[in-house]
Amino acid sequence: MLKLPALLIAIGYGLVLWLFSAWRLKKQMDETSTPLNHPILEREFVRMAEVLDLDRIVVNVHEVEPVNGLAAPDGRIFLTRGFVRKFDAGEVTAAEMASVVAHEMGHVALGHARRRLIDFSGQNAIRVVLAGVLGRFLPGIGPWVANTLASMVAARLSRQDEYEADAYASALLVKAGIGTGPQKTLLEKLGKLTGMGGHGAPAWLMSHPKTPERLAAIEANEARWGIASGPGMLPPV
Repeated sequence: MLKLPALLIAIGYGLVLWLFSAWRLKKQMDETSTPLNHPILEREFVRMAEVLDLDRIVVNVHEVEPVNGLAAPDGRIFLTRGFVRKFDAGEVTAAEMASVVAHEMGHVALGHARRRLIDFSGQNAIRVVLAGVLGRFLPGIGPWVANTLASMVAARLSRQDEYEADAYASALLVKAGIGTGPQKTLLEKLGKLTGMGGHGAPAWLMSHPKTPERLAAIEANEARWGIASGPGMLPPV
């Protein structure tokens, strides 16, 4: 049986590892990012800033080519240079880019980075406990099974974060007069934009839900807020 000190060490190790990862990510982003200077995109961001009673929404550009958006643990919002290039090439609209920023703002507003710190520590403890228990019954493959199970838990939590950030983005976009249309069309484009084409890991190991599931969740919120049939009740932000 795993003793309490070993469990506490596992949790502590998870905390230290997560904090080190956050520090390393901040350092990397500081070294490879520049402020976004794009008047057309800024006009879309102003509409969302007014809803949130902010002077402006600060967005930075991560100078890498893969298409992505990111909410850093310190609350900063990033778009990759590759994503901005897709906009400049006409493959993505300004409203679709605004939906990406709204989604990342959702991660920040809902405290997903802070929650991930707790989750990461707990998952590390789960790995240690399961590896110790399963190692007795499944010699050789016990640790592998433990890592797989812990990864499934982490993926499920991450997918839940994505649904929550999508809902926040939908609410913000509706209140800003942009609507959920660009959010949905961007999701439909993501496979092509990122080069993934919808292929990858099994759904239960993916950190993001599949596109049809995300679209269905957005449309369920639209129906709940009465957006499809008229003004209805404005969603909360």
